Amino acid sequence: MSVFADLVGHLADLLQPLFHASATAFAIVLFTALVRLLVHPLSRAAARGQRARVALQPQIAELRKKHAKNPEKLQKAMLELHAKEKVSPLSGCLPSLCQLPAFFLLYHLFSNATIGGEANALLTHKLFAAPLGDRWHDALGEGGAFGPQGLVYGALFVIVAGVATFNFRRTKRMMAAGTAGMPAVSDEQVPGMAASMGAVSKFMPFMSFFTLLSVAVVPLAAALYVVTSTTWSAVERALLYPLPSAAGAATGTGAGAGKGSAGASSAAAAR
Repeated sequence: MSVFADLVGHLADLLQPLFHASATAFAIVLFTALVRLLVHPLSRAAARGQRARVALQPQIAELRKKHAKNPEKLQKAMLELHAKEKVSPLSGCLPSLCQLPAFFLLYHLFSNATIGGEANALLTHKLFAAPLGDRWHDALGEGGAFGPQGLVYGALFVIVAGVATFNFRRTKRMMAAGTAGMPAVSDEQVPGMAASMGAVSKFMPFMSFFTLLSVAVVPLAAALYVVTSTTWSAVERALLYPLPSAAGAATGTGAGAGKGSAGASSAAAAR
């Protein structure tokens, strides 16, 4: 923790001439961008993996139908299929998992009053009027939602809401076009699965708005990490997962067209 505190302090010293009293806050933003840049190759691999998994959905549906009464054979056959096509079912999780240590380091760094037996000097740093170790409820108690500290959180909420709305619209369009990577499983293959997948599909576009809750309850320093990472993710996904054109989707030449029942299932669930 002391080493990490020194790293944040050195970044803040480099940014001091530009951002003055808010240098530590912008050091956190820079640190987040560096973490996301390091993880970007994994994000690209995850995008390739998702496209490959979508392409495998017709074959997986056939395997589910063939081994509907033998779960062990189905699992083995699916593993063999993924190995044959060199597709990892878990590749999409790696970018998020690799970012968790950085987030928890920031969270604990700005939640502890002491570091290495000494007072945590980082807690005295601020983003404009808001201390980096405080939370939204602290800002509300120091002047309300429209006080100097409350306005800092208000700006973060506006950014997160804008990014969440952008993600919401993209997810709805991708699901309607059948490119969201949702597996196609019918009730004949797994009883009750179609209804479950439909419920997940309807809920999925709203998941981005849960970031608002995170920003409200974690220390401001961790909230800056969340806001920066969420914004990066939105831009990154827009580049790595392009939406199919309206003409392509209508004629069956879009990015998600021609994927068999996977596209049809996702579109039906979105509607």
